[in-house]
Amino acid sequence: MARALTMKRSIVPLSERKAFMQKLQARRAYYTAAQCRFWVFEESDLAGAFIEFIEASDAGTLAKALAGAPNHVVDAARIYQEVELD
Repeated sequence: MARALTMKRSIVPLSERKAFMQKLQARRAYYTAAQCRFWVFEESDLAGAFIEFIEASDAGTLAKALAGAPNHVVDAARIYQEVELD
């Protein structure tokens, strides 16, 4: 099965950055334990503009992780599957 991915964008004011980073660390720990990979990127020209990527080896694993996530805000219906390029 192809890998599956979802993403979430956030704009975080400077005053909330420290708390947001702590939440990201907790999310990474949760998704790692749920057999997913978790990355966060910040826009280079706009401090506080973040995008999170959550990936799993298959859509079922990702959907299960998303459904059980604390403070779940990612739309589990927005799961993208890897396209095999021939």
